[in-house]
Amino acid sequence: MEAAISAIATEIFNRMVSFLMMKYRDKTTIEEKLERLQQLLLRIHAVIEEADIRYITNRSMLMQLKVLVKSMYHGYHILDIFRHKSVLERISQEVVRSSDAQLTSSSSSSFSSSIIPFKRSRTVSGATRSFPQSNDLQNVLENLEAVITNMNEFVVLLGGCDRYLRPYDTYLYTDNFMFGRHVEKQHIINILLQDPGQRGAPMVLPVIGGIRVGKKTLVFHVCKNDRIKSHFSSIMFIDGDSIWSMDQVKFHSRRTLAVVEFHSDLDDDDWVKFYSSLKCAAAVGSKVIIISRIPNLARFGTVEAVYLKSLPHEEYKYLFKKLAFGSMDEKDYPRLASVASEIATVLGGSLITANVIADLLRRNHDFHFWLSILKRFKWMVDKNLSMYGEHPKEMLENERSVDISAFNSSCFSSRRLMHPQVERDDSPKQKSYNISLGDVFTGSISLPNHQFVLVAWESRLPPYTKFLIEVSCSEEKQDCLISTRKRQSTI
Repeated sequence: MEAAISAIATEIFNRMVSFLMMKYRDKTTIEEKLERLQQLLLRIHAVIEEADIRYITNRSMLMQLKVLVKSMYHGYHILDIFRHKSVLERISQEVVRSSDAQLTSSSSSSFSSSIIPFKRSRTVSGATRSFPQSNDLQNVLENLEAVITNMNEFVVLLGGCDRYLRPYDTYLYTDNFMFGRHVEKQHIINILLQDPGQRGAPMVLPVIGGIRVGKKTLVFHVCKNDRIKSHFSSIMFIDGDSIWSMDQVKFHSRRTLAVVEFHSDLDDDDWVKFYSSLKCAAAVGSKVIIISRIPNLARFGTVEAVYLKSLPHEEYKYLFKKLAFGSMDEKDYPRLASVASEIATVLGGSLITANVIADLLRRNHDFHFWLSILKRFKWMVDKNLSMYGEHPKEMLENERSVDISAFNSSCFSSRRLMHPQVERDDSPKQKSYNISLGDVFTGSISLPNHQFVLVAWESRLPPYTKFLIEVSCSEEKQDCLISTRKRQSTI
């Protein structure tokens, strides 16, 4: 009997030791993999930064650069999750419970008249978050190792490309540089520097993209390039709504780059008149860039259009965290980094909102403040999902208003849909706006119980666009609706 008990005890002890050794080995293996992943990402990042200051004219190299960029941001995404996995899981669960509790408490009153039943939001906000597993980490490592193996030829060819110098203050401030769009920027520069050929007719490049994806920022960044500025004697920025009144007097006999932004579709006759004026008056080698969200305007292009989409989630999250942490190293603040990752997920890819919230977070490094912003924003998103079945970003892109009463309990209004409008500098009424979107997100002020306009964001990059938001309020129900409009600055 004693021998049997001794054998059983020995077996249990051996199994426990084996289990602990295997658990420690797995943990060590994951840590080693994360360290290896960090090293690979540094190598790829260095190559991408070097490529960003080179003139790459080879299309195959641009395609390879695109693969490098996509792989890098996906690698950073996986690295971030595994670094803070336990904290992310706790925060995610806490935020979901908080949002569900707030939605449940308000469902009997403010949601009672919703067209879409409240129960729909339960499947959206209450869904279980899935995180990558160890085999996903291994797959990312293998993919990056393969990418780096195939990168050697790219690096050799990159050494033969001319370099250009960035302005000295490009990275002076964390929110004062254009992020991403490496391939699109190189492609536009290549087209603008192309030889016009014997025909000499102005080349037309359409840059088409959704609302607020960075079309103008990208084009203005290209126009600041030293080689582009030296290639064209004149760079003109034209409002497409007044293109019908353009005549030959406005153009000079020199090589001109005309950047035209269209807010609506254009009659073919008006385009022919404008294009003929430029062709007759400007020198050979002049070119036109069309900026618009209207795909149909690509018909005026003489070369293939450049299409811009919203940033992929991995790239968007990387940008948001860089903006939120500023000069701080996120590795020293794992809890803040986890909250920032969750906020980036909830935002859904909006660049304006990313800048506004990141600016708030960068000013206040308190964990509870960051967590409160996350909870309130998720509550707002879930409330709109339950009421309208769409994320607020999608609603604004589709010119529908968003309910923001979750941010400010002092706002009383009935729900109304308002369409975004564009306010320009030449508008007859110039107003001062004393309320910012950041004030709404933090709930630091009481919002007026009437319709008003607030400042969403003033871009620190050319063309320095000021985005305005109309807020519609009344005294019927506790809801506030916002819709965006933008005011363009004159360059």
